[in-house]
Amino acid sequence: MTAAANVFTDAWPAAWAPAGVTRDGSQFSYEVTSEGITVAEYLDVLDEVETSRSIGVAFDLAHITDKSYALAFNGISSSATGTGAATVTKLGPPVLGASVKTMLGWESQDSTQRAIFYQCLQSGNIQFSNQKAPNFQSLPLTFKVSQPTSGDPFNIWLAGTNRLAAA
Repeated sequence: MTAAANVFTDAWPAAWAPAGVTRDGSQFSYEVTSEGITVAEYLDVLDEVETSRSIGVAFDLAHITDKSYALAFNGISSSATGTGAATVTKLGPPVLGASVKTMLGWESQDSTQRAIFYQCLQSGNIQFSNQKAPNFQSLPLTFKVSQPTSGDPFNIWLAGTNRLAAA
């Protein structure tokens, strides 16, 4: 990643495919749970230890394509019949247990922040609503982030020194 004048100046690599625009932006969740260590001789907790961590990313895609269905279903099976404008494509979810995890990237509109979530599985409830205008069909996706075999589950990058200023 490269930055100049406090913003990222490089483009995402070609292998990254935009998921599309969203209905209301995106959400990032990070929750650590902990348990207190107690002993019979004290009323107070002696120590607090982390027991688990839950990381999530959610967004509601406003433009639905074959690629967004693949994100939604953690991969797809497909078959096509016909040619050209007469082509009909059938999509279906993968066999349970054969889901494909995906990597998600995000960049702020002002190009000062980036995040990459390395191992994501869409595990939320997908529910379509077909309504009259001005409403539109969208695809709500909720991803759970898991620990990859090496490295961090996610990283956040901030462009420029002014991003590190004390609050």
